[in-house]
Amino acid sequence: MAKQVFIDSAADYLGQEVVINGWLYNKTHKGKLAFLMIRDGTGIIQAVVFSGNVSEELFEQCIHLPQESALRVTGVLKEDKRAKGGCELQVDTLEIIHIAEEYPITPKEHGTDFLMDHRHLWLRSSRQHAIMKIRHQIIKACRDYFDGLGFTLIDAPIFTPSVCEGTTTLFETDYFESKAYLTQSGQLYMEAAAMAFGKVYCFGPTFRAEKSKTRRHLTEFWMIEPEMAYCDLSQDMDLAEGMIEYVVQQVLENRKDELETLERDTGRLEKIVRPFPRITYDEAVQILHEANAEFKDGDDFGGGDETIISDKFEKPVMVTHYPAQVKAFYMKTDPAKPDRALCVDMLAPEGYGEIIGGGQREDNLDILLTRIKEHNLPADAFKWYLDLRKYGSVPHAGFGLGIERTVAYICGLQHIRETIPFPRTIYRLYP
Repeated sequence: MAKQVFIDSAADYLGQEVVINGWLYNKTHKGKLAFLMIRDGTGIIQAVVFSGNVSEELFEQCIHLPQESALRVTGVLKEDKRAKGGCELQVDTLEIIHIAEEYPITPKEHGTDFLMDHRHLWLRSSRQHAIMKIRHQIIKACRDYFDGLGFTLIDAPIFTPSVCEGTTTLFETDYFESKAYLTQSGQLYMEAAAMAFGKVYCFGPTFRAEKSKTRRHLTEFWMIEPEMAYCDLSQDMDLAEGMIEYVVQQVLENRKDELETLERDTGRLEKIVRPFPRITYDEAVQILHEANAEFKDGDDFGGGDETIISDKFEKPVMVTHYPAQVKAFYMKTDPAKPDRALCVDMLAPEGYGEIIGGGQREDNLDILLTRIKEHNLPADAFKWYLDLRKYGSVPHAGFGLGIERTVAYICGLQHIRETIPFPRTIYRLYP
């Protein structure tokens, strides 16, 4: 009985009769031969149908099969060094599982709205397939990196009673007799977990109700957030630097074909090895002034500012010590410069902007209480968070990496909407 195999392992079965289940990606025919390009999610293989091996009716069906028809194909795998994967399938029998309707996505140019309306089908294209495979590799590499360093995965809640990043970007929802908010970050909960486990991380969706239309923003995105007890800003930066180097190198090693499909300049990625440049906010401001950028000292950087700064470097640049006033209430300030936060943003090169934001957290109870009042936040909602400063408070730090921006950077994409299977933006909630 023929063995069912997946296309990405087909070369291991040369000379054997196998079964491949998949969908018709493309087709051509010449005389008595029909050439069917079949995909199964792991790859694409050419299946050659000879009219003498199948019924006349089935051969005619093969010639006229619509794209994305579902097939079960049995045949012998033959070596073909010209083919991607190094082999092709000489078909003995072919079963048509489902004849697809006329496929709406064609080789012609389609508008972005059309493609996003058909995102559920657009994911089948070679480009989108490559992006999702690289996204998977990035997430796997992040988790492998932290797991290899002895971190414990701790899941953070999606419903939260309080704010983390800012009250203006909250999605509010009814929660029985009270109000709840979709999480902006798992960080506060990771701080609690770090006091229990030492080194932890969470990975999950986060939500920001930002009315932004830029190519860098989504209302729903995924973050991986490590947090470490007995950790300062310098150690935090070392961890972030090591993670990015590891992730990029893993993609280069394991997703060569996908990077080639995207026509990504891998030479730029090969340069992403430690150490990364580190500059202060003041040094970054000087770069903006030298570029004659319109920027007010003391403000946070916008997307254009980040591009000007990062264009000075071939590797991601780590910018530290922002003004405390532009950072979150939980950021610890520099004892030597109390108006500066012990924070870091990592800006990716090639104009991709911030991919990591983090820093050292305020570990003093009285100072944290003052900061909560200054930010007009409800102290009652943070009672549990304040407890962390009462029962064994220690220096601690962490960061958050946005998966989608990292995918955009590594893949060399123009817009973040292609980095996630079903993007959510200010104007899109379908499909």
